[in-house]
Amino acid sequence: MNTLQETAIDGLRGQLRGDLLQGTDAGYDSARQIWNAMIDKHPALIVRCADSADVRAALAFARDNGFRLAVRGGGHNIAGNALCDGGLVIDLSRMRAVHVDSSARRAYVQGGALLADVDHETQSFGLATPLGINSTTGVAGLTLGGGFGWLSRKYGLSADNLLSAEIVTAGGELLRTNPTEHPDLFWAIRGGGGNFGVVTTFEFALHAVGPLVTAALIVFPFDQARQVLTRYRNLVPQLGDDVSVWAVLRKAPPLPFLPENVHGSEVVVMAFFSPLPPDEVSAELNLVRAFGNPHGEMAGAMPYVAWQRIFDPLLAPGARNYWKSHNFADLGDEAIDTVVRHAGALPSAHTEIFLGLLGGQASRLAADAIAYPHRDALYVMNVHGRWTEPGEDDACISWARAFFAETAPYASTGVYINFMTQDEGSRIAAAYGGNYARLKAIKQRYDPHNLFRQNQNIAPAA
Repeated sequence: MNTLQETAIDGLRGQLRGDLLQGTDAGYDSARQIWNAMIDKHPALIVRCADSADVRAALAFARDNGFRLAVRGGGHNIAGNALCDGGLVIDLSRMRAVHVDSSARRAYVQGGALLADVDHETQSFGLATPLGINSTTGVAGLTLGGGFGWLSRKYGLSADNLLSAEIVTAGGELLRTNPTEHPDLFWAIRGGGGNFGVVTTFEFALHAVGPLVTAALIVFPFDQARQVLTRYRNLVPQLGDDVSVWAVLRKAPPLPFLPENVHGSEVVVMAFFSPLPPDEVSAELNLVRAFGNPHGEMAGAMPYVAWQRIFDPLLAPGARNYWKSHNFADLGDEAIDTVVRHAGALPSAHTEIFLGLLGGQASRLAADAIAYPHRDALYVMNVHGRWTEPGEDDACISWARAFFAETAPYASTGVYINFMTQDEGSRIAAAYGGNYARLKAIKQRYDPHNLFRQNQNIAPAA
């Protein structure tokens, strides 16, 4: 690095309330670690922002000095887009404040907040907004890609519940965007990913949820997998919006309600959730129990915040991860057979296949209501290839790719951008579907030089 560059960097440091880290600085290595341990990138500069002014200063520096730019919210993205080699990272991880206006049922959330931060604040008022299933996920990346979880059948996607946002654009402006102010930009950030700027504050609608909800994990033997998944598929059309049931196929973790001899064996886990009290959904829960003869279960009323953390131990940072994903409008017999066959040959103790259930309110908006287009997706299948040792890379990645290829004939055309790995550039048009051309035009308006390209990138129309 020459003297001129060092002088410019010193000038940037002087503008910040937060920190600027370079490769030789204490804390640099920990700052470049993110959730997926397969990602090993070395940015030239990491700006740990304290406020929107820091974001604007860092963005201007990257733009004016030709640095590649990445934006880190929660650092949970599978593709590792929170970092870039040799460039500048705008790190929002210190901007995690959440403010709740309980009377208006609104939450104002900074761009570095995690799901746990939002749930902690909103649940103190018995309120919630639809987010994901892992409390360490970043709210920003989740929402910008669409976002779905346990409340989505009742209240829609995370992006459907976004009321406004403050965003720093490629030109350095701090804009407030909502249905009446920069409505084209507001449309685009609800599903278009991080292509349009750095969102520093999100405003979400809140709904009465909790503090207690009904939840269950019901674990079935793997030799009942076809029967369980078939009965699951047949039950789904009968479910109301207040019930969500997801299927997970994996090796059994050492759950306390399972016999010890089941630990480590292949199982099918049905995860049942409802914001209603147990006595109002007992019939639906009994129907899930009747899918087969379970090894064991945990069921009943529990705090919503506890349920939101229930899968955290299985998704902790530090493991190597490779995902593959499809959307399904239905689960035919051939699709179920393919899922079961591959679930019987899991390449690691940590790998899992999950089928997340959408439908309900998540499917009622038009495909072009916001940038997220996949309203026909009833099931989102994600293959969590997950392991601990680099020597397992080839086997685990090959298994995931083979499974992905064999299930493709039964899938719908779309894909959820938050589940796409860094080698899936060919699927970007499918991720944005019929909204792709409009997104490219909005990208041209707000980021004509594609400064925000460290993502599932939408190139400017021109």
